[in-house]
Amino acid sequence: MTHQQALSAQSSGTRDARRVAVASFVGTAIEWYDFFLYGAAAALVFGPQFFPSGNPAVSQLASLTTFAVGFLARPVGGIVAGHFGDRIGRKRMLVISLLIMGTATVLVGLLPTYDQIGVAAPILLVVLRLAQGVGVGAEWGGAALMAVEHAPPSRRGLYGAAPQLGVPAGAIAANLVLLVASTSTREAFVEWGWRLGFLVSFVLVIFGLVIRRRLTESPLFEEAARKRPARVPLLEVLRDHPLAVVRSVFVTGASTAMGYIILTYILSYGTAEVGYSRNALLVVVILTSVVQLGAIYGLSGLADRFGRRKVIAAGAIAQAVAALLFFLVFDTGVFVLALVACVVAVITVSAQYGPLPALLSDQFPTRIRYSGVSLGYQLGNVVGGGLAPVVATAIFTASGSSLLVGVYLAGMAVLALVAVALTPRGNA
Repeated sequence: MTHQQALSAQSSGTRDARRVAVASFVGTAIEWYDFFLYGAAAALVFGPQFFPSGNPAVSQLASLTTFAVGFLARPVGGIVAGHFGDRIGRKRMLVISLLIMGTATVLVGLLPTYDQIGVAAPILLVVLRLAQGVGVGAEWGGAALMAVEHAPPSRRGLYGAAPQLGVPAGAIAANLVLLVASTSTREAFVEWGWRLGFLVSFVLVIFGLVIRRRLTESPLFEEAARKRPARVPLLEVLRDHPLAVVRSVFVTGASTAMGYIILTYILSYGTAEVGYSRNALLVVVILTSVVQLGAIYGLSGLADRFGRRKVIAAGAIAQAVAALLFFLVFDTGVFVLALVACVVAVITVSAQYGPLPALLSDQFPTRIRYSGVSLGYQLGNVVGGGLAPVVATAIFTASGSSLLVGVYLAGMAVLALVAVALTPRGNA
C-alpha cells in the first residue's frame, strides 16, 4: 500500500467512525427520550393516574417503583442482545432494540388510566415499562461498542462517549416536551397533555431506524467472527471474567445513581417537599442536561489524554463530596441555587459516565464483549440508577432527612472509586 493509499484508508476510517458515532448518538438520544419521558411522567403524573390512593406518598412511591421496574428488565435485554450481538453482529441488535422501545413508548401514550379500566391499567403500564427496559438494555451495548470499535485507538474515550451524549440529549427533549405540554391548564395536562410526548416517539423512531440501517458493521466484530465466535458468550463471560463484571457494576452504579436523582427524583421531591414549581424544576433539568452534554464531551476527550481510570476516579471522589452538599443547597428552595447544585453534581457524573464505554470495553475480548459490557453496565444501572429514586424516597419517608440521601449517594461513589482502582488496563 502506498503512502497516499494509506492516508486515504485512514481518512475513510475516520469518516466511518464519525458517521457511526453520530448514528449512535442519534439513536441513543431517541431511546433515552422515551425512557426519560416515562421517568418524568412517573414523577409528575402517573401516581394519581394509575395508582390512586388516599395517601399521595404511597401513590408516588408506587409510580416511581414502575420506573425502577424498567431497570430490572434492562439486564434481560442486555443478555439477549449480547448473545446475538456477539454471534451475528452489533448492527442488527440496534435496529431491533429501537423498534421494541418505540412501540412500547407509543403504547404508553395510548394507555387508559385506572379510572377507565381499573387494575388492568397499572398492570399494562408495568408490562410496557418492562418492554422499555428490554429495549434500552439491548440498545446500550451495541451503540457503545459500535462507537468504540469503529474509533481510532487513541480516541476511543471520545468516540465511545457518543451514546452517553444521547442521555442528556434525550432528557432535554423529554423535559422540553413536558414543559410545552404543561403550558396548558393543570387539568388538561393531567388528562391528556402528558400523552403527547409519548405519541411523538413514533416519528422519532422512524427517523432513527433510517439512520441505523445505513451503518456498517463493527470491523473488530467482523475480524473476530472470521475466527471462532463464542457459542454461549454469557457463560464465557461469567466463567472467565466474573471480576470484570463485578467491577463494571460498581463503576457504573455511582454515576447513574446520582444522574437519576437529578433527572427524576428531584421532580417529585422538589415539588412536594421543598416547594419548587413543576415548571421551574423542568427548566433546571433541561439546563443541567445542556451542561452535561458539554461536560461529557470535554471530559471524555481528557480521558483519552490522561487515562480513563484517572478521570473516572477523580469524578467519583468529586461526586462523594458533591453528594453530601447537594441537598443542603437544593433544599434552600432558591431556583438559582438548585441549578448550581444540579450542575456541579452532573459534572462529577459526566467525568465517570463519559469515558465509561471505553473503560468497560477494555475489560472483555471482542468475541464476548457485547455480552460482558451489557451485563456489567445494565446490572450497574439496576444497583445505581433504577433503585436510586426509590431508595431516596424510602430514606426520606422513613427518616425525614435529605442529608441521608446524600450519604447514600456518597457511599455509591466510594464503591465506584474502589472498583476503578481495581480495574486493570484491559485485554482488548
